[in-house]
Amino acid sequence: MINKRMIFEIHRLKNMGMSNREIAKASGCSRKTVAKYISNPELKPSKRKGRTLKLAPYHDYIRKLIIKYPKLKAPVVLRQIEQKGFDGEISILRDFLRKIRGQSVTRQAYSRFESNPGQQMQVDWGHFGAISYGKTKRKLYGLAVIESHSRMLYVSFTHSQKQEALHQALFDAFKYFGGTPDELVVDNMLTAVTERAGSLIRFNDNFLEFLLPFGIKPVACNIRSPHEKGKIERSIHYIRHNFLPLKKFNNLPDLQSQAMKWLNTIANTRTHNTTGEIPVKRLQRGRLKKLPDIALDYREIHILYAHKDFALRFDSNTYTVPVWAIGKTAVLKANQEKVWIYYKTRCIAVHARSWEKKQRIELESHKSQLHKLRKRRLADKNVLAFLSLGQTALDYLNELEKTGSPLKKDIIQIMTLKDEYGDSSIIIALNKALDLKLYGADYIQNILYQKMTPKTCHPPVRLKEDRFNEIRLCSPNLAEYDALVLKKRKKT
Repeated sequence: MINKRMIFEIHRLKNMGMSNREIAKASGCSRKTVAKYISNPELKPSKRKGRTLKLAPYHDYIRKLIIKYPKLKAPVVLRQIEQKGFDGEISILRDFLRKIRGQSVTRQAYSRFESNPGQQMQVDWGHFGAISYGKTKRKLYGLAVIESHSRMLYVSFTHSQKQEALHQALFDAFKYFGGTPDELVVDNMLTAVTERAGSLIRFNDNFLEFLLPFGIKPVACNIRSPHEKGKIERSIHYIRHNFLPLKKFNNLPDLQSQAMKWLNTIANTRTHNTTGEIPVKRLQRGRLKKLPDIALDYREIHILYAHKDFALRFDSNTYTVPVWAIGKTAVLKANQEKVWIYYKTRCIAVHARSWEKKQRIELESHKSQLHKLRKRRLADKNVLAFLSLGQTALDYLNELEKTGSPLKKDIIQIMTLKDEYGDSSIIIALNKALDLKLYGADYIQNILYQKMTPKTCHPPVRLKEDRFNEIRLCSPNLAEYDALVLKKRKKT
């Protein structure tokens, strides 16, 4: 490019008596350029426009992106315009972004330190908005983990920062890296540090118990000292502005799947600005400690009661269990995708985890068990005899089932009262109990004692064979006899 110094040199050589050809040879310019500046000494060198012209067709699109996402970084914008046909370099884009933003970059000074391979990993949580599941919104968190020497990065997205979520995310990170470091740098999150007074630190007991099998030493940063874990702070900034912008995802597994693809194709395969190397190639897995061979379970655990609707209450939802488990205490274990329910040592149900709220997650096998149980109850001889009392008995039986009380026992007691007071008295008592919403044999007995007088009856004759003594006959339907009489009258 011709500058003012070159123009001055052309005129100096011309004043020395050199020809245009000789000047062009000495300066490296063409004879046409030399002649142009000799004939017009006041002519100023023109600026090159090649770099901006290549990006010019995308200016409006880039401005719209920056208006919608003010903190969008150049690599993300570059990927978007490359999809639209741009084939230039990122330096042109950075110049344009700097121009439209009017940024003046200022940096805070601090002492940089480097770790040996396998010596240290840094971890921290980031908050990344929320994910919508129907009418429910769940906060979105991400635990970022970086191997300090290589800058190899891992991120696990969750809807919780609970102790179990931290442990599961760290374990997934160790598996991703292929081993564990000597020390783990954390900030003052309650799941890692419960108390500190100056240099005295009390770590969370559950956190220490988690680290024990791996032989990892925890290191806590000083309060309000983000530069002490600057590598992970910068990584969260990188995730926020390089991965998440313009991403669309349906749920947590979809987001994690996209994050793993981004880690494996972009984040850990790029040339890192600080080290000048590719993180996945710089990582020395041989310097990391091997993972223990013992089976480790970091699922969320709750001890819950199985209610009469054969379901457990967990995370604003209900998850069903087999009908026989009603009234029992079960152990629920959950991760990001599934829910397992155990009774004693046996797994009795497995559900897909729902991130919506107020949902009933039900297995068809559990519903069919309920229908089979109801059929068996209705087939009982005492229940059949009770139902022969008519619609009132059926209504009362349906309400009695909902209470979860021992149905067979109540029916036997009511049928004993029927033998004592008679059919009509029992039906009156059942109607009154339905009106008062009193369900159970004891309530029927009290109503009969208060309102009725038992009829005088003699005990039945006892037969030698007990099986004949247990025979119970249904009450006859007199309407059927009336129909037969009317039918005979019409014939005569």
